[in-house]
Amino acid sequence: MKLTELVQAEYVRRYSSEVGDASPMDPSEFDHPNGIFFIGYVDEVPVAMGGWRRGGPHGETDGEIKRMFVLDSHRGQGLSRQVLDELERSAARQGVSRLVLETGTEQPEAIALYRSAGYVDVDPFGYYAGYDDSVHLGKFL
Repeated sequence: MKLTELVQAEYVRRYSSEVGDASPMDPSEFDHPNGIFFIGYVDEVPVAMGGWRRGGPHGETDGEIKRMFVLDSHRGQGLSRQVLDELERSAARQGVSRLVLETGTEQPEAIALYRSAGYVDVDPFGYYAGYDDSVHLGKFL
């Protein structure tokens, strides 16, 4: 099963939803120079992923992180931190001044990762702005 399918299944499980993350997203939004999507491999097996696309509450100077995910079997090994670090480096190289993201209260490990990396609360934005279980974070690069 593809990592993108696995992350959607994780969202369905955690949020008791039928569709996972329903926010609109087109793969072309991650095309260089307006975004990027990384897949992390261990022994030639895809085990981690994450991307950013240009745009957010501050417009084109923001980049939005999407689909950060690590397989259960590879969690706790620092892979999410590695993906996040590379997302920040690549966004900064493309002139993004701030990364923002939406996550949820049912993902406490994701919230802890982002906060430990310097992400702070920002005003709600995007598709999940009105959801009580949504957490909106950002970090200036």
